Amino acid sequence: MAAAKSKQNPIPSVWARTRREPDQPALSRAAIVREAVAMLDAEGIEALSMRKLGARLNAGATSLYRHVATKDELMELAVDEVAAEIHVPDADSPDWRAAAAEAAHSFRATALRHPWLSSVLGQAGLAYLGPNLMTFSERLAALFTAAGFPEPSRAIDAVLSYTIGMSTTEAAWLTTVARSGESEADFIARLLPAAQEAAAAHDHLAGAYTDAQAATTDPVALRDDKFAGSLEIVLDGLAMRLPH
Repeated sequence: MAAAKSKQNPIPSVWARTRREPDQPALSRAAIVREAVAMLDAEGIEALSMRKLGARLNAGATSLYRHVATKDELMELAVDEVAAEIHVPDADSPDWRAAAAEAAHSFRATALRHPWLSSVLGQAGLAYLGPNLMTFSERLAALFTAAGFPEPSRAIDAVLSYTIGMSTTEAAWLTTVARSGESEADFIARLLPAAQEAAAAHDHLAGAYTDAQAATTDPVALRDDKFAGSLEIVLDGLAMRLPH
């Protein structure tokens, strides 16, 4: 007698699972995800648990599992929820560089509003299968295709790798500042002597800490300028890939 075929393991993603339970008016998947995003924004990834989330919704964790099977699925849904905030200009924009920069700045702004986003984007299972991230990727692909890039996916990878990397570092910095209870300018002013001392023996680094006026008076403008300036370098490199 032939052995029965073993059942395949399910794909570990909320987007690959057929929903069997209809949303209940009192507790819907949308409501769960909205509250999860609010909790992530306020308290960070470490604080999020199905038990705590259920308490915030006045529901038991078991009720949540009727709509979201695991915490990993919840993170996929949360990532896709905030991805809807990222704006990508239309593909027929007259200046592809300006459009790509606008998309990158929008991604950064979203990541700074939700400091947990960048750090979990690559870890939240198959989050990129979500409808909002799919739309985001499709609009970027259309933009770079219309610009004439022979391999639009590589242009997307270059812009997103830079943007996610910078946003992750910046969000981590701002989280550290927030935990200090000080303003960013005050925190930098207190940290600066130690940074200058650490860099003093390094010729190429010491100069970066000699004039700290901009950092202590307008750190937001300084961060904006740093992101925009390095993004221009990325776009310069992409422009060289366009067929002449």
